[in-house]
Amino acid sequence: MSVPYFYEPLIATGMTQFTLSETSSKHCVQVLRMDVGEQIDITNGQGGLFHATIQVAHKKNAVVAITTSTQTDRPKQKLQLGISLLKNAVRLEWLFEKATEIGVTSITPLVCERTIHERFKTERMQQIIQSAMIQSQQTWLPVLSETMPLLQFITKSSAAQKLIAHCEPLHKTSIQSIEPSDDLLLLIGPEGDFAPSEIEAAIAKDFMPIDLGPTRLRTETAGIFALSCLKNF
Repeated sequence: MSVPYFYEPLIATGMTQFTLSETSSKHCVQVLRMDVGEQIDITNGQGGLFHATIQVAHKKNAVVAITTSTQTDRPKQKLQLGISLLKNAVRLEWLFEKATEIGVTSITPLVCERTIHERFKTERMQQIIQSAMIQSQQTWLPVLSETMPLLQFITKSSAAQKLIAHCEPLHKTSIQSIEPSDDLLLLIGPEGDFAPSEIEAAIAKDFMPIDLGPTRLRTETAGIFALSCLKNF
């Protein structure tokens, strides 16, 4: 039976005792009603996994004894997502959550020519990513990069395999025929799609145009569908 799972970025290999953050302490003691002697797992989001036993059950600063620790390797596949900001923040939050559960390693919010968006709440999105990592019991926290203009982003990209999904009636490769590499970057545009000039600029930077199928997908749906197809296990 699995035990409750927590994220604590400051826990490190070599520690024998650790004081949980106030947020984790409250969830552990008040919400889950855990007590002295019960066990939890903790990750630092950098590959560390720590099995611990509660020593002090306090709602603000619970203390645990670390019994075992392991260090897991980084995910074999570097799966990067560059995606336009959305006008509907709830849909973007859902996308970030599900992309994390699937196993994305980094997300870069993009501002494109047709992007219509509200102010991007970095702290809120970081919390969503952290919660999704905990829920899916992963040990590596995806990197949330700063919001960046699309043209600047595609210039900086150095991924081995670069893909751009768009709806223009141009030659595109079906996602079903893509052989995903272990260093892959996927671009997904805004509600109104990438502008033709943006597609041309991406192709000039060696991005391969891809087709996601016969139906026109919302941005968040396109992102999750494509990541699911491109994820290596």
